[in-house]
Amino acid sequence: MTENTQQQPASNPELPTQYVPAEVEGKLYERWVERGYFAADAKSDKEPYTVVIPPPNVTGSLHLGHAFEHTLIDALTRRKRMQGYETLWQPGMDHAGIATQNVVERELAKEGKSRHDLGREAFVERVWQWKGESGGQISGQMRRLGDGVDWSRERFTMDEGLSEAVQTIFKKLYDDELIYRAERIINWCPRCLTAISDIEVEYQDDDGELVSLKYGDGEDSVVVATTRAETMLGDTAVAVHPDDERYAHLIGKRIKLPLTDRTIPVVADEHVDPAFGTGAVKVTPAHDPNDFEIGRRHDLPNITVMDERAVITVPGPFEGLDRMEARAAIVAALRAEGRIVAEKRPYTHSVGHCSRCKTTIEPRLSLQWWVKVAPLAKAAGDVVRDGQVKIHPAEMEPRYFGWVDNLRDWCISRQLWWGHRIPVWYGPDGEVVCVGPDDEAPTGEGWTQDTDVLDTWFSSGLWPFSTLGWPEQTESVEKFYPNSVLVTGYDILFFWVARMMMFGLYAMDGTPPFHTIVLHGMVRDEHGKKMSKTFGNVVNPLDWMDTYGTDAVRFTLARGANPGVDVPIGEDWVQGSRNFANKIWNATRFAMMNGATVEGDLPDAAEMSASDRWILSRLNSVVAEVDAYYEDYQFAKLSDTLFHFAWDEVFDWYVELSKTSFFAGGEPARVSGRVLGEVLDVTLRLLHPVIPFVTETLWTTLTGRESVVIADWPATVLVPGADAPGAFRDAAAEREIGNLQQVITEVRRFRSDQGLQPGQKVPARLDLSGTALAAHEAAIRQVLRLQPAGDGFHATATLPVAGATVELDLSGTIDVEAERKRLTKDLAAAEKEKAQATAKLGNEAFLAKAPDNVVDKIRGRLAKAEADIERLAAQLAALPQG
Repeated sequence: MTENTQQQPASNPELPTQYVPAEVEGKLYERWVERGYFAADAKSDKEPYTVVIPPPNVTGSLHLGHAFEHTLIDALTRRKRMQGYETLWQPGMDHAGIATQNVVERELAKEGKSRHDLGREAFVERVWQWKGESGGQISGQMRRLGDGVDWSRERFTMDEGLSEAVQTIFKKLYDDELIYRAERIINWCPRCLTAISDIEVEYQDDDGELVSLKYGDGEDSVVVATTRAETMLGDTAVAVHPDDERYAHLIGKRIKLPLTDRTIPVVADEHVDPAFGTGAVKVTPAHDPNDFEIGRRHDLPNITVMDERAVITVPGPFEGLDRMEARAAIVAALRAEGRIVAEKRPYTHSVGHCSRCKTTIEPRLSLQWWVKVAPLAKAAGDVVRDGQVKIHPAEMEPRYFGWVDNLRDWCISRQLWWGHRIPVWYGPDGEVVCVGPDDEAPTGEGWTQDTDVLDTWFSSGLWPFSTLGWPEQTESVEKFYPNSVLVTGYDILFFWVARMMMFGLYAMDGTPPFHTIVLHGMVRDEHGKKMSKTFGNVVNPLDWMDTYGTDAVRFTLARGANPGVDVPIGEDWVQGSRNFANKIWNATRFAMMNGATVEGDLPDAAEMSASDRWILSRLNSVVAEVDAYYEDYQFAKLSDTLFHFAWDEVFDWYVELSKTSFFAGGEPARVSGRVLGEVLDVTLRLLHPVIPFVTETLWTTLTGRESVVIADWPATVLVPGADAPGAFRDAAAEREIGNLQQVITEVRRFRSDQGLQPGQKVPARLDLSGTALAAHEAAIRQVLRLQPAGDGFHATATLPVAGATVELDLSGTIDVEAERKRLTKDLAAAEKEKAQATAKLGNEAFLAKAPDNVVDKIRGRLAKAEADIERLAAQLAALPQG
């Protein structure tokens, strides 16, 4: 029995003949929001279920990756809401420091201005203006997708509350000596003019040059190799391994640095690999992270040779040249002095690029703010190791540990104007004051605030609790922290997930920000290729939603969502999902027109036909399977299970078999109508989290109730008069209908093989004696278009199947001799295929060398050949003799 039977549908519910998504989706979504279905109540005594949205950039728009991720989260939260949880899907957007500043600077450039023309305050005001007018279009697109978020709680990482959270945790980290300021080598983008973190650097193989240079002269010379010849202007040493006898006489000496008036020392350092190259390396502490560490160990000076735009600043002939121009000029000058020992072009090597603008990054010595991550990262690793936080799929755990266990201190300052300003003031006498949200900033002559802003990931790392009102201990913090699950792509496991883990544990007294981390893959095109503007294969999901409906896009994405695996998607698959939505619509409409209803209790088991009991038994199995898949985040499997159950078993089999009862009328029609109503009710509720729009329209029309969004999640169906209490299961009915399906399928195949049209009627005699199929003769005849065997009946084909015998009179419908020749030829081909496959599988040498997938493929060919032989032999035997 299902719940809420007190509100009954109209006596003659009607649906349009066609489902037109554009006519219903927008209206339905606004109705859901207006009625507050997605609003989460912190005062509720229901068990909480919380998920935060991975905050999209304010500059962004909905792409397939968003649509994919949001579909999964929406499915989880819709189901939990139906299960009675106080469900919060927290929405919001990220201010996206570099990306947003770049957008507004481009707009200013069209006016012939730069941010410096406006000044800091006016520029920031201009960004806020842009955000209000143009930013955040993704919110409207999320509504198109059907996202069940609580819009009343929407947050922005630069709003007042989140700014207070950022200032609070910065102050706390600073006071605990986990934030410090120091000169270190950072990744610098000469285009964005800011530091970027290690994880914002994208490495790719570029063609460059490897140049070997001779420093010094005669016996006091050494050869070093470099791909960045321009940095030699900042060399302050040459390093060799202390045990390398080739250079023992040079250690401690000074040699001439070419193109300069300087000499530099030769130092011994164990970092140098004597077996690599010449065993000697140039040391440029201000422009290389490894060289910086060598420089610290040997107290070498740091000479910066480029400005923030990667232009050479060293006085002399190269001053004012861009780094790439300087590289060519310096190599030419060294060649002219006879200092070039060897050159290799092209030399392919891995080069870091800014993930935002793709500019080659420049390692640069810079005074920046840093988070000391060691204790924070250890805590983030420990909670996964001890099981407090689960990573799904578990195979992703090594990637997580590989990151947090080797995390270097995090550079959090950015040389931008848009973002959270670092809350540190400097006094006229060298004072440094960190200001919390309740502190008064120092005033007076000579006091200035740090000009840098914080890395965007600093504020988004607070997202699971800052969005709930922290640092205040709000009702929402009490109710909805920690989050139940985080659903995000494995590609930001390092960017975002590790940050949230570190900050959540630190700020929330050791409580991790979520119980489970569910990692999904990337959306790719139908050939498995990465979607890229360069490849021309980027898809705007809104175009597909306009053409095929939102449900079709969502269902396609969900059916491809295997844990942690990339998701290929093509338009043909979306068309297939659109066909599924149409199938649901048409079959439900037909069922309702023929008496499907949720009115009253389910009939007693004794009143039901075997097909009624079969579909209810299968329904209970599917409910259990879908629940298990949800708990294991197996979206592809649960979607596939529902697809085949709805299309194959409910619509293609049960609805078809029920026609016999509906045509008979009376009590059989009443029973089947109520069973079919129950099956549709439960099936539509099971489908709703993934395809919300079509299911809402059908379910409310079928049941007459308010909304499937707030309906109960299906429990197992209980049938009055069943032999056993609890969930109804009927193995005997499942076997009986399985045999019935076998008979119908085999006869259909035979008819098709004979070239008969599906609607073509054929005289037939059925021998169902001794089987449970006798009760289904009317259904068999109706489905297969089999006429009674009248006078003059001549059995030209006999099909034994599932203990029954079906005799067909095909007189005048086929050329028996031609059909016998065709089947004999096909049988010979199948037997040849079987022989070849058997021979290969019997060859031990072949099996020892062949890959597993090749062997599996041959086994599949053998199984198919054997099945074909059995089928073709039966068809030949069924043909009339003589």
